[in-house]
Amino acid sequence: MTNHPLRLLLEFDARCQRDKEQPPAFLHRRDRKFALICQQEGEQPTPQRWLEHMKRLSGPGSAPQASEKTLLRWQHLRTLFMLSGAVFGVIAMTGLLFYDAAQRINMTVILAFVLLQLLLALFTSVQSWVGWQPWHWLLRRLQRRSAGVDQIPGGLQPLLMAEAAHRGGICFGLTGLLTLLLMVVIQDLAFGWSTTINTAASGYHHLLLVVATPWSWFWPDAVPTLELVEATRFYRVNGGSEIAPKAWGQWWPFVAMLWTFWVLVPRLLLAALANWLVRRRAQQALERHPGLQALLYRMETPTLDTGNEHNDADDLPDTRTRSDLQPLPDSHILLCWAGAGAPELPAGLAGTRNLILRAGGSATLRDDHRAIEQIGTELARDAEPAVLIITRSWEPPTGELQDFLESALELWPETTRVALVPLAQHADSEPAPHLLNPWLRFAERLGEARISVSVPQLSWQEPYGLEEPSS
Repeated sequence: MTNHPLRLLLEFDARCQRDKEQPPAFLHRRDRKFALICQQEGEQPTPQRWLEHMKRLSGPGSAPQASEKTLLRWQHLRTLFMLSGAVFGVIAMTGLLFYDAAQRINMTVILAFVLLQLLLALFTSVQSWVGWQPWHWLLRRLQRRSAGVDQIPGGLQPLLMAEAAHRGGICFGLTGLLTLLLMVVIQDLAFGWSTTINTAASGYHHLLLVVATPWSWFWPDAVPTLELVEATRFYRVNGGSEIAPKAWGQWWPFVAMLWTFWVLVPRLLLAALANWLVRRRAQQALERHPGLQALLYRMETPTLDTGNEHNDADDLPDTRTRSDLQPLPDSHILLCWAGAGAPELPAGLAGTRNLILRAGGSATLRDDHRAIEQIGTELARDAEPAVLIITRSWEPPTGELQDFLESALELWPETTRVALVPLAQHADSEPAPHLLNPWLRFAERLGEARISVSVPQLSWQEPYGLEEPSS
């Protein structure tokens, strides 16, 4: 498990969300035992060790997937910014260095463009520090496409967006600098300066000295001299006789250092600062997380076990679910979850449905989102929208299916009925009652009246009851 505070925060938050489904007494015994184990081994019970302990208890393949999905989404976003920055860096530098042999490349325009890039970099950092999100529209669109992925706790979205923007700015600066050096080699660039305002060459030279302060001590040749400034000024009507052609190309070291120190270096520093702030605020958010306070309380408080498990009592706890099997709704939409319904569906399902989709299991997250959107389009046309989700009765419900249902119900019409249809191993037989118990409890735990459990080809004259728990 990585020590990055952001990943640790996301995994801890996902684990706390899953623990809400467990009884408080079970959580208390579990976490108190973990604290005692750490005490015996002489270790501090930190959140990271607790997550590693939970991972060992749950077994392989049961780690929370919400953190991985969230981090993958931000990785894709950073990659998009970096690719866009690289492309725009080439385009911007090519436009600035456009030279048709009739007009010099104006250094004043390059200075103004560099100043604009510096202001954009500072604005990106300032808006993230104050928590303003001008990219909120992009985040909302990404969250709709990445349904089921919770927002990052602690308000870290502005800082993460600023870090992604600075990464794009770094690629912008790098490709711009490489384009400049390449064009210096393959072309004979002619630089000059001019402005409509009546500016003396000495004043313009003083401005360049201020700009060149960061590198003047180690590369004096990259600082324009007053003679170069006076020799390369051009006008709208230019005779050209007083301008030395050899001086036109002596500006490129200054342009290269100008771009490096005032476009590339600020982005590098601000990106490093944004990365540090993400780590720091993620650590603070973890320390203030309500789940961490509850975890520390459970680890520090001893558990009380009376040893009486109602073995001799007449009031045995009722473990039956309050949900009952419901009739199959009339729907033409059938979704096979995690390979259910293969190689064949029951005759009562396959023959009357004209839209059969598959999701979960080996399907990718993009396939799941595509299935949700396609079903939502079909449901919008139905007066009584309903969906049949085919599952395997011998496989218990998973958190992945719960995330899928929660995401789908947010996009589907509010009147949509969802029927979970657990199938037996033989397509034309009914599943055993003890296999239906987990599915009925799963539907009850979701707390959605729109979700029910149904069985095809079932006689409804007698209620399909659940097995009584053995005493």
